[in-house]
Amino acid sequence: MTNNQSRAQQLMGDLAPKLAELTDEVLFGDVWERPGLSPRDRSLVTVAALVALYRTDQLKSHLGRALDNGLTEEELVEAITQLAFYAGWPCGVGAIGVLREVSRG
Repeated sequence: MTNNQSRAQQLMGDLAPKLAELTDEVLFGDVWERPGLSPRDRSLVTVAALVALYRTDQLKSHLGRALDNGLTEEELVEAITQLAFYAGWPCGVGAIGVLREVSRG
């Protein structure tokens, strides 16, 4: 892996080059760049979906992205607390653990 590779290329490009390409070009190159929502709002929506679906493997990187996109740790805690009541307690508690790892890691 070279330093010039995207994260998607590093994670899956050797096994699934087309999936890495679609991730880079369509998901992050098109969908994330659409003007209808700010990157901050897209991060909040994405984090909410990942928390609700208990996708902790993807949550770590998206919580980091959310912090980079202007969400605060306090806002993420509030969103996760809200989601715990709608998505389930294990989803909320698991997400808080991932947030702790990301924000204090």
